[in-house]
Amino acid sequence: MSQVPPPLDHAILRGALNVFKGLGRMLSTGYLEWINCHMRWFQQHEYLGKLTMQAVLSASGQEDEFIKELFLVMGKVPLLIHELIAIETWKEKIFPQLVKQRFKPSTSVPLYMVLYQEAILVTLLEIILYHQEVLESGEDYILDLLGYCHRKLTDLLSGNYNSEKNVKEKESDNSRNLIDDLQGHKTSMGFDIVMKTISILRYIAENLSNLPLSVTHHILSVHDFPLLLSFLLEEPPWVRCSGSLVEKYIDGKWCSVEEKTRFKLTKIEGQVWITLLHLLLNEECQKKYELNCYKKNQILKLRSHLSEILIEQLPSLQNLQQYLESMSIMEPPSVRRDLIIEQISELREQFLKEGEGKWDNISRQQAQTFFSPSLEVLKEYSRRLADTYSMDVLENFVPETPKCCVCGHSASKRCSRCHNEWYCRRECQVQHWPKHKVTCSLVTSSEN
Repeated sequence: MSQVPPPLDHAILRGALNVFKGLGRMLSTGYLEWINCHMRWFQQHEYLGKLTMQAVLSASGQEDEFIKELFLVMGKVPLLIHELIAIETWKEKIFPQLVKQRFKPSTSVPLYMVLYQEAILVTLLEIILYHQEVLESGEDYILDLLGYCHRKLTDLLSGNYNSEKNVKEKESDNSRNLIDDLQGHKTSMGFDIVMKTISILRYIAENLSNLPLSVTHHILSVHDFPLLLSFLLEEPPWVRCSGSLVEKYIDGKWCSVEEKTRFKLTKIEGQVWITLLHLLLNEECQKKYELNCYKKNQILKLRSHLSEILIEQLPSLQNLQQYLESMSIMEPPSVRRDLIIEQISELREQFLKEGEGKWDNISRQQAQTFFSPSLEVLKEYSRRLADTYSMDVLENFVPETPKCCVCGHSASKRCSRCHNEWYCRRECQVQHWPKHKVTCSLVTSSEN
């Protein structure tokens, strides 16, 4: 029986330092050039994945969030936002070129990793930006993050992440290739990413008083999030119906909802309402938000959704209900127009300018290099992925001590063949072996 492997905290910290070095190197060489550096980019992806897994489990287990402290102390939150905008630009400009060129990769692993990088970064930011001090450390890059959230939510309202359409196309097309499958993954991942941006937007709205004035200006005037969120609540994309079947997007997956729980508030829906509450009731926001007749009429439609059942679940919405009632009988207040030396978000423009007129050439170069790895490089990719997501590694992220499958006591040993069952002592393993023998043999034979 194998012993429990040692904790990964030190390995994670070393990985964080490698991430910072990698991101710093990326800033000096330019992202479009950086992504062609096979192993260096892959190592950055690997370490970011480990950091995110640890951050998720520390937050969910209410443990010491040392990953958050690490990014805060080293001042590296702007680098994460920089990388996020870079990946977004790649998916928007280069990936469609690969599709257009009918690129047929021998393996989908490198392409999938680049697509998945965005999900990793958004998940990590969703966790660490919950803390006010980390949000403040984002500095001027928060404007770029707001622009990113706006683009994602706009795409969602435009139907670009229609999961039902994606499933039907997948079922009806039998001639799909690797690129087609990756496009499906891109759509499904995109929907989950948008749901996480709603949390990030809520954190920003809650801390407007601690952020630069330009953030308030962007969230109200440049992007008009109050209006955008009211559209989301009118046609909630986190709910879908098929006949009498109603499904809601809960914890990253679609779940069937019974009749008696149909009006239960989901986390995503609650995040949207809380964000609107802050943006509409904040005194400074009321002074700065230009409310014309069109916006007033659209926002007043929210009254029909503020039922007693909803307010009972989120009592603070009663204040929003009262505000909307007052708004309905009053003319929109005049907006105080202060002189603002406005900061603008520059990252996206920087990337677009860097690749202007070169997207086709860049995609062809990457298709021949990064996305067509040699057999040796592919083996190294596979080995490192297997190490990153192996059972030994994943189990070290689990905050609870494994339990013996026989008696339920804390376990430190497990089956040395399949590594699936845990035991506290040899007697328990011997007792369990007659039941476990068949399963163990099946798992072992499938791996071989």
